[in-house]
Amino acid sequence: MMNRRQLLSLPLIAAPLLGKSRVDKSRIGIVTDECAKSPAEAIAFAKKFGLRWFELRNVPGARKEYYTIPEEELRAAAKEFSANGVKVSFLNTGMLKFGLYDTEPARKRQETAEQRANRLAVEKQRFDRRMEDLQKAIRAAHILGTDKIRIFTFTRIAEPAKLLPRLAEILGPMALAAEKEKVKLLIENETSCNVGSCAELAAMMKLVSSKGLGINWDAMNGMAFKETPFPDGYKLLPNKRIHNVQIKGRSVQPGPQLLDWAAIFKTMIQDGYKGQFGLETHIFDERAIEHSHECMAEIMRIVEKV
Repeated sequence: MMNRRQLLSLPLIAAPLLGKSRVDKSRIGIVTDECAKSPAEAIAFAKKFGLRWFELRNVPGARKEYYTIPEEELRAAAKEFSANGVKVSFLNTGMLKFGLYDTEPARKRQETAEQRANRLAVEKQRFDRRMEDLQKAIRAAHILGTDKIRIFTFTRIAEPAKLLPRLAEILGPMALAAEKEKVKLLIENETSCNVGSCAELAAMMKLVSSKGLGINWDAMNGMAFKETPFPDGYKLLPNKRIHNVQIKGRSVQPGPQLLDWAAIFKTMIQDGYKGQFGLETHIFDERAIEHSHECMAEIMRIVEKV
C-alpha cells in the first residue's frame, strides 16, 4: 500500500510520460511552400492552426531552395520564424535527386544525342560537388536551428537493388560528415528514386550504420510499389532511425490513398518516436493552397480524436 509521500510523487512521474504518449498539435508542421505564396503567408498559416514547426524546402513564392540562399537571408528568415513562435523541424533539400551520372534511368525520356550528353555532363557536375552542397546544407541547418536534412538516392534505375551497395559507398562519407556536424541526413523514400519503398529503406539502413543517416518516412509513397504503407511497410523499418514523417494531403482525404493516421500516430508513439509529422500537401491544381488548409484541418481533427 502506498504512503502519502508516494502518492504525491505520482503526478511528477506521470507528467512527462503523458506528454510522450500521444500526438498533439505541438508535433505537427507544414512544408511552407505548399501552403503559402510568401513566408508571411506561411507564418499566418501557422498561427491559424497553432503550429510550432515549419519544414523548409523552397522559399514560398520563389524558385530557390532555402539551403542555397545567402547566409544573411537565412539569418533573417530564422529571426522572423523565431519572432513568430515557429521553429524549423526539417530542411528539405533536393540533394542527390538527379541521375547518377553513369546509370540509365528506368523511365527514359526522348532526347537527342546532344541533349543526353548535356544531361550526363550536368549530372556528373552535380555528383562531383555533392560534398560542397552538403556543407551548404549543414550551414543552413545550423543557422535555421534544425539538425535534420533531407536527401535522396538518385533517379531510379530498372533494378535499384543492385545499386544499393554503391549508394552505401556514396552515402557513407556524407553521413559521417553530417554526424561530425551533429546533424542527420534523412533519406526520403521517393518513388522516382532508387529508395522508394519501406523495404528499400530498410535495406539501405542495413548498409550504412552511421548515426548521421536516418529516415524521412513518406508513408504514402510506398503505394506506388503496391506496398501497404501501414502496418506492413512500417513494420519493416528500423523505427529508431525514423526522425521525420511526412503526411501527403491525399492520405488524410477520402479516396484510395487514405491512410489510418490515428493508428499510425498511436503506434509510432508507442514505439518511442519523438519527432514531428509534417504535412506535404502535394495536391497540385488551382486550389493548391486551399487544399493545404483543408488537409491541415483534417489532421487537427485526427489529432484531437487520438
